[in-house]
Amino acid sequence: MRRSVEELRAFYGEPAGQVVRRLIARRLDDAWGEATGCDVLGVGYAVPWLDGFVGARRQIAAMPGGQGAESWPPAGRNRSVLVDERALPFAAGTFDRVLLVHALEEADAPAMVLADAVRVLAPAGRIILATAARGGLWARAESTPFGHGRPFTRRQLETLVRQSGLEPSAWSQTLYVPPWRPLLGMADAFDQVGRSVAPGFAGLILLEATRQAYARVRPGEVRAAIQGRPALQPVPATRTAPPTLAPRREPL
Repeated sequence: MRRSVEELRAFYGEPAGQVVRRLIARRLDDAWGEATGCDVLGVGYAVPWLDGFVGARRQIAAMPGGQGAESWPPAGRNRSVLVDERALPFAAGTFDRVLLVHALEEADAPAMVLADAVRVLAPAGRIILATAARGGLWARAESTPFGHGRPFTRRQLETLVRQSGLEPSAWSQTLYVPPWRPLLGMADAFDQVGRSVAPGFAGLILLEATRQAYARVRPGEVRAAIQGRPALQPVPATRTAPPTLAPRREPL
Protein backbone atom coordinates (compact mmCIF):
# COMPACT_ATOMS: atom_id res chain seq x y z
CA MET A 1 0.00 0.00 0.00
CA ARG A 2 1.36 3.38 -1.01
CA ARG A 3 1.90 6.26 1.37
CA SER A 4 -0.88 8.79 0.93
CA VAL A 5 -0.24 12.12 -0.69
CA GLU A 6 -1.08 13.78 2.63
CA GLU A 7 1.67 11.80 4.38
CA LEU A 8 4.18 12.66 1.67
CA ARG A 9 3.33 16.34 1.71
CA ALA A 10 3.60 16.40 5.52
CA PHE A 11 7.02 14.68 5.44
CA TYR A 12 8.49 17.15 2.96
CA GLY A 13 7.32 19.99 5.18
CA GLU A 14 9.29 18.62 8.15
CA PRO A 15 13.03 19.20 8.80
CA ALA A 16 13.96 15.68 7.61
CA GLY A 17 11.94 16.10 4.43
CA GLN A 18 13.48 19.48 3.72
CA VAL A 19 16.96 17.95 3.95
CA VAL A 20 15.96 15.16 1.56
CA ARG A 21 14.42 17.68 -0.80
CA ARG A 22 17.58 19.79 -0.89
CA LEU A 23 20.00 16.89 -1.39
CA ILE A 24 17.98 15.36 -4.23
CA ALA A 25 17.55 18.78 -5.84
CA ARG A 26 21.32 19.18 -5.87
CA ARG A 27 21.78 15.89 -7.73
CA LEU A 28 19.05 16.73 -10.23
CA ASP A 29 20.60 20.13 -10.86
CA ASP A 30 23.93 18.43 -11.57
CA ALA A 31 22.16 16.04 -13.94
CA TRP A 32 19.61 18.12 -15.86
CA GLY A 33 20.14 21.70 -14.78
CA GLU A 34 17.08 23.77 -15.64
CA ALA A 35 15.91 21.26 -18.30
CA THR A 36 15.76 24.11 -20.78
CA GLY A 37 13.23 23.57 -23.56
CA CYS A 38 12.26 20.11 -22.27
CA ASP A 39 8.93 18.49 -21.50
CA VAL A 40 9.35 16.97 -18.03
CA LEU A 41 7.22 14.28 -16.40
CA GLY A 42 7.36 13.42 -12.71
CA VAL A 43 5.93 10.02 -11.73
CA GLY A 44 5.12 9.12 -8.13
CA TYR A 45 5.61 12.11 -5.85
CA ALA A 46 8.01 14.37 -7.72
CA VAL A 47 6.41 17.77 -7.06
CA PRO A 48 9.09 18.89 -4.55
CA TRP A 49 11.58 18.97 -7.47
CA LEU A 50 9.61 19.85 -10.59
CA ASP A 51 9.72 23.57 -9.78
CA GLY A 52 13.50 23.41 -10.09
CA PHE A 53 13.26 22.85 -13.85
CA VAL A 54 12.62 26.52 -14.52
CA GLY A 55 13.74 26.30 -18.15
CA ALA A 56 11.36 23.47 -19.02
CA ARG A 57 8.68 24.01 -21.62
CA ARG A 58 6.20 21.93 -19.65
CA GLN A 59 6.17 20.01 -16.34
CA ILE A 60 3.54 17.41 -15.48
CA ALA A 61 3.13 15.56 -12.16
CA ALA A 62 1.60 12.09 -12.59
CA MET A 63 0.48 10.77 -9.20
CA PRO A 64 -0.56 7.11 -8.72
CA GLY A 65 -4.14 6.31 -7.83
CA GLY A 66 -3.11 4.36 -4.72
CA GLN A 67 -1.32 7.45 -3.43
CA GLY A 68 -3.73 10.20 -4.39
CA ALA A 69 -3.06 13.51 -6.10
CA GLU A 70 -2.82 17.09 -5.02
CA SER A 71 -3.21 20.28 -7.00
CA TRP A 72 0.14 21.45 -8.34
CA PRO A 73 1.38 24.09 -8.54
CA PRO A 74 -0.50 25.68 -5.63
CA ALA A 75 -1.30 28.72 -7.76
CA GLY A 76 -1.99 28.94 -11.45
CA ARG A 77 -3.04 26.28 -13.90
CA ASN A 78 -3.02 22.78 -12.42
CA ARG A 79 -0.41 20.45 -13.93
CA SER A 80 -1.01 17.32 -11.86
CA VAL A 81 -3.04 14.28 -12.86
CA LEU A 82 -4.19 11.14 -11.04
CA VAL A 83 -3.04 8.12 -13.03
CA ASP A 84 -2.74 4.38 -13.24
CA GLU A 85 1.05 4.36 -13.22
CA ARG A 86 1.07 1.23 -15.39
CA ALA A 87 -0.95 2.96 -18.13
CA LEU A 88 -0.01 6.64 -18.25
CA PRO A 89 -2.47 8.83 -20.18
CA PHE A 90 0.17 10.23 -22.55
CA ALA A 91 1.18 9.41 -26.09
CA ALA A 92 4.40 7.52 -26.73
CA GLY A 93 7.51 9.69 -26.89
CA THR A 94 5.87 12.74 -25.25
CA PHE A 95 8.54 13.68 -22.67
CA ASP A 96 12.21 14.59 -22.93
CA ARG A 97 12.85 13.97 -19.24
CA VAL A 98 11.11 11.54 -16.88
CA LEU A 99 11.75 11.55 -13.14
CA LEU A 100 10.52 8.72 -10.89
CA VAL A 101 10.48 9.43 -7.14
CA HIS A 102 8.42 7.37 -4.67
CA ALA A 103 7.22 5.49 -7.74
CA LEU A 104 8.88 2.06 -7.68
CA GLU A 105 9.33 1.06 -4.03
CA GLU A 106 5.63 0.60 -3.28
CA ALA A 107 4.52 -0.43 -6.76
CA ASP A 108 2.88 -3.85 -7.11
CA ALA A 109 4.72 -4.32 -10.42
CA PRO A 110 7.73 -1.97 -10.65
CA ALA A 111 8.77 -3.39 -14.03
CA MET A 112 5.37 -2.45 -15.49
CA VAL A 113 5.56 1.04 -13.98
CA LEU A 114 8.98 1.61 -15.50
CA ALA A 115 7.96 0.11 -18.84
CA ASP A 116 5.17 2.64 -19.28
CA ALA A 117 7.41 5.49 -18.18
CA VAL A 118 9.83 4.38 -20.90
CA ARG A 119 6.97 4.28 -23.41
CA VAL A 120 6.29 8.01 -22.95
CA LEU A 121 10.01 8.88 -23.08
CA ALA A 122 11.22 10.56 -26.28
CA PRO A 123 13.79 8.64 -28.38
CA ALA A 124 16.61 10.91 -27.18
CA GLY A 125 15.10 11.34 -23.72
CA ARG A 126 16.63 10.71 -20.32
CA ILE A 127 15.07 9.12 -17.26
CA ILE A 128 16.15 9.19 -13.61
CA LEU A 129 15.03 6.65 -11.03
CA ALA A 130 15.40 7.84 -7.43
CA THR A 131 14.78 5.04 -4.92
CA ALA A 132 15.51 4.12 -1.34
CA ALA A 133 18.85 2.29 -1.07
CA ARG A 134 18.69 -1.21 0.36
CA GLY A 135 21.78 -0.80 2.54
CA GLY A 136 20.94 2.63 3.92
CA LEU A 137 19.48 3.58 7.29
CA TRP A 138 16.59 5.46 5.68
CA ALA A 139 15.16 2.21 4.33
CA ARG A 140 14.77 1.14 7.97
CA ALA A 141 13.13 4.36 9.14
CA GLU A 142 9.38 3.73 9.02
CA SER A 143 8.73 7.32 10.04
CA THR A 144 9.86 8.37 6.53
CA PRO A 145 8.51 7.41 3.08
CA PHE A 146 11.78 5.56 2.39
CA GLY A 147 11.04 3.01 5.14
CA HIS A 148 8.09 1.52 3.28
CA GLY A 149 7.96 -0.85 0.36
CA ARG A 150 10.90 -2.31 -1.53
CA PRO A 151 14.34 -0.64 -1.42
CA PHE A 152 16.77 -1.29 -4.26
CA THR A 153 20.44 -1.82 -4.89
CA ARG A 154 22.22 -0.21 -7.81
CA ARG A 155 22.53 -3.55 -9.57
CA GLN A 156 18.79 -4.20 -9.21
CA LEU A 157 18.02 -0.82 -10.78
CA GLU A 158 20.44 -1.48 -13.62
CA THR A 159 18.73 -4.81 -14.31
CA LEU A 160 15.32 -3.17 -14.19
CA VAL A 161 16.16 -0.46 -16.73
CA ARG A 162 17.83 -2.92 -19.08
CA GLN A 163 14.73 -5.10 -19.01
CA SER A 164 12.81 -1.98 -20.10
CA GLY A 165 15.04 -1.45 -23.13
CA LEU A 166 17.27 1.26 -21.68
CA GLU A 167 20.93 1.38 -20.78
CA PRO A 168 22.24 2.88 -17.51
CA SER A 169 24.32 5.93 -18.32
CA ALA A 170 25.21 7.37 -14.90
CA TRP A 171 24.41 7.08 -11.23
CA SER A 172 24.85 8.77 -7.89
CA GLN A 173 24.04 8.34 -4.20
CA THR A 174 23.07 10.77 -1.45
CA LEU A 175 21.40 10.95 1.96
CA TYR A 176 24.23 9.55 4.05
CA VAL A 177 23.11 11.37 7.17
CA PRO A 178 21.18 9.07 9.56
CA PRO A 179 17.46 9.89 9.81
CA TRP A 180 17.88 11.35 13.29
CA ARG A 181 16.85 14.94 13.81
CA PRO A 182 19.91 16.03 15.88
CA LEU A 183 22.20 15.06 12.96
CA LEU A 184 20.22 16.54 10.06
CA GLY A 185 22.10 19.83 10.24
CA MET A 186 25.28 17.95 9.29
CA ALA A 187 23.78 16.35 6.17
CA ASP A 188 26.25 18.01 3.80
CA ALA A 189 29.24 16.87 5.84
CA PHE A 190 27.88 13.32 5.97
CA ASP A 191 27.48 13.34 2.18
CA GLN A 192 31.03 14.53 1.60
CA VAL A 193 32.54 11.92 3.91
CA GLY A 194 30.14 9.10 3.11
CA ARG A 195 30.85 9.04 -0.62
CA SER A 196 34.46 8.05 0.00
CA VAL A 197 34.35 6.31 3.38
CA ALA A 198 31.02 4.48 3.61
CA PRO A 199 29.25 4.37 0.22
CA GLY A 200 27.04 1.49 1.37
CA PHE A 201 25.31 3.72 3.92
CA ALA A 202 23.70 6.07 1.39
CA GLY A 203 19.96 6.36 1.86
CA LEU A 204 19.10 7.08 -1.75
CA ILE A 205 20.24 5.89 -5.18
CA LEU A 206 19.75 7.92 -8.36
CA LEU A 207 20.23 6.06 -11.63
CA GLU A 208 20.00 7.75 -15.02
CA ALA A 209 19.27 5.75 -18.16
CA THR A 210 18.86 6.47 -21.86
CA ARG A 211 17.89 4.63 -24.99
CA GLN A 212 20.77 3.17 -26.98
CA ALA A 213 20.59 3.80 -30.72
CA TYR A 214 23.28 2.23 -32.86
CA ALA A 215 24.21 3.38 -36.34
CA ARG A 216 24.30 0.84 -39.14
CA VAL A 217 27.81 -0.22 -40.01
CA ARG A 218 28.79 -0.84 -43.61
CA PRO A 219 31.57 -3.30 -44.42
CA GLY A 220 34.91 -1.73 -43.67
CA GLU A 221 33.45 1.06 -41.54
CA VAL A 222 33.42 1.53 -37.79
CA ARG A 223 31.01 3.99 -36.26
CA ALA A 224 30.52 4.94 -32.66
CA ALA A 225 27.22 4.31 -30.95
CA ILE A 226 24.96 7.33 -30.76
CA GLN A 227 24.43 8.16 -27.13
CA GLY A 228 23.35 11.25 -25.21
CA ARG A 229 25.87 13.02 -22.99
CA PRO A 230 25.64 11.50 -19.50
CA ALA A 231 24.27 13.81 -16.85
CA LEU A 232 25.51 12.16 -13.69
CA GLN A 233 29.14 11.10 -13.53
CA PRO A 234 29.48 7.72 -15.31
CA VAL A 235 31.45 5.01 -13.52
CA PRO A 236 32.51 1.50 -14.54
CA ALA A 237 30.09 -1.19 -13.47
CA THR A 238 32.77 -2.86 -11.36
CA ARG A 239 33.34 0.15 -9.11
CA THR A 240 31.73 0.06 -5.70
CA ALA A 241 32.33 3.64 -4.60
CA PRO A 242 29.90 6.27 -5.91
CA PRO A 243 31.19 8.95 -8.25
CA THR A 244 31.96 12.54 -7.45
CA LEU A 245 29.52 14.64 -9.42
CA ALA A 246 30.51 17.79 -11.20
CA PRO A 247 30.77 20.77 -8.81
CA ARG A 248 27.78 23.04 -8.54
CA ARG A 249 27.84 26.28 -10.44
CA GLU A 250 27.28 28.28 -7.26
CA PRO A 251 28.58 27.67 -3.71
CA LEU A 252 26.11 26.16 -1.26
